[in-house]
Amino acid sequence: MTQLSSLSSLPTGLCILVGGKVQNQGQNQNRYKLICQKYKNIYRFATLYDTTNRIPVFSAYTFTGPPTDRRPNQRWMIEPQIEYQHQAGDNDYKNSIPSKGVNRGHLFPSSHAHDLDTQKSTFTLTNIVPQVVSFNGGSWNEMECKVKTTLNLSEHCRNNNNKTEAYVVTGAVPIINKLNNRVNIPDLLWTAYCCYNNTLNNRVNIPDIIWTAYCCETSDG
Repeated sequence: MTQLSSLSSLPTGLCILVGGKVQNQGQNQNRYKLICQKYKNIYRFATLYDTTNRIPVFSAYTFTGPPTDRRPNQRWMIEPQIEYQHQAGDNDYKNSIPSKGVNRGHLFPSSHAHDLDTQKSTFTLTNIVPQVVSFNGGSWNEMECKVKTTLNLSEHCRNNNNKTEAYVVTGAVPIINKLNNRVNIPDLLWTAYCCYNNTLNNRVNIPDIIWTAYCCETSDG
């Protein structure tokens, strides 16, 4: 098991992972890399990356409201903390639609990032998995929109300053199929979120934390 204790120094929200554990397959302790995703010298979110399958296991982030800007026209980035041969590159996705019917799919979607710089930070290939095109733009996109709307409008997902705040983790389940003989095409995607409930009172027992989870097959049939 790999302890995620190094997240304790990250901003509030990513600390939801402190004390959590993820299964490390076999004896290869170098396979999974915890990435504290930094953009413009600010930590934006966290990713656990599988260097064998060259896809993220999950990305975790704090949702603080919908974007204030349009989706940016941002170039795809690679991760300097990981050797290039152990991560997906932009070339892996060339001709991915005609060859495999997949395109780049965010785990932390830019549509869940509140400010422009955080939106841009999501365009790293360590936050991306190959997704079936109809799934990425269909049922998975619908799910992302519903989660965004639910969290933004919920009276329960408010911090002590009455601002929207929820913690979201989205991950992928790999299978044998690969893109460009390098990048695993996952079979399932899942997402879960929780938020603190600041509406506690002395008359009704209201839960302190609210959470939910979704899991979808990556085909859209």
